[in-house]
Amino acid sequence: MDPLLPLRGPEISVIVPTFNERENVVELTERIGASLRDFAWEIIYVDDDSPDGTAELVRQLAAKDSRIRCVQRMGRRGLSSACVEGMLASSAPYLAVIDGDLQHDERLLPQMLSELKHGDVDVVVGSRYTQGGGTGDWGAARIRLSKFGTRLSRTLVPDTLTDPMSGFFMVRRQSFEAAVRKLSAIGTKILMDLFASSPQPLRFKELPYSFRLRQAGDSKLDSATKWEYGMLLLDKMFGHIVPVRFVAFCIVGALGVAVHFSILTLLFQIEHAGFLQGQATATIVTMTFNFALNNVLTYRDKRLRGMRWLRGWLSFNIACSLGACMNVGLATYLNEATGTRYLAALAGITVGAVWNYAVTKRLTWSRA
Repeated sequence: MDPLLPLRGPEISVIVPTFNERENVVELTERIGASLRDFAWEIIYVDDDSPDGTAELVRQLAAKDSRIRCVQRMGRRGLSSACVEGMLASSAPYLAVIDGDLQHDERLLPQMLSELKHGDVDVVVGSRYTQGGGTGDWGAARIRLSKFGTRLSRTLVPDTLTDPMSGFFMVRRQSFEAAVRKLSAIGTKILMDLFASSPQPLRFKELPYSFRLRQAGDSKLDSATKWEYGMLLLDKMFGHIVPVRFVAFCIVGALGVAVHFSILTLLFQIEHAGFLQGQATATIVTMTFNFALNNVLTYRDKRLRGMRWLRGWLSFNIACSLGACMNVGLATYLNEATGTRYLAALAGITVGAVWNYAVTKRLTWSRA
């Protein structure tokens, strides 16, 4: 072979989003390689800057095998967005997504590829709920939660798709590229996002597999994940009207109002504080509450930590202080001009909320 001739690219790229899954990398790589030994493959690990050194280990493997690649992301997290970045980094005509925790059955990959190459489908889904599949050691509570999430997804995906929240699937590149610009990339349910974002109904086939025990890494099921799932549903249904982050920002703001009045009540009735002292204290506490909650929920994928958290808190307070001045100033003017107190107050709140969201999005979380 002429050493100057270029080598052909991979036929299939396996995208593996990881966070703290160093212990699984070697075994997963070996398993995927063994399953796809008859095909031209590559594995793209997309690591969200794991503190356990997952990315460093992947690079060590990549130095010995060019079919292994590492995409290390700094300052942001999220399974769906990691999968999207991994797919965009690939040139393969077939794209697979599999978790890095060894819970998915990589032995299904050749059959998935065969179905896409020789069948009339766009997506092949590894399903826990179709006949022959299973959820492993899941308890009754988790099964109920999963089935409830599946029912909620029916507004976005076909009724015949038994496992729309599966994180194990393979898709044609053309189908991914047709949907990629409309993907929300929120949370962990990238398959549901793909179905909901496709301009044409996706033809699919499900293959059964049994969910395995987790070997290492962080579980993706927590309260914030459930919140992100709700945000994904809202974004796919109403995101063309109003940004879903703005909805989340307003929900946090509404909770902040409750916190503000709770602090005032505590200071007035128990501490007997003066109005100015109480209002100032409640305002600072509420701004801190709003910033912390937005950092965990609204901008979870861009979460600030350490010194960046402190700088973010400062910029958030400055922006929201200006927003409060705009709120009061506009409401006062409209009240004097029209005499409609509540409409004037609503207008002030709306302008203040839009200002706070727009400015903090650019100033506080833009570099995350």
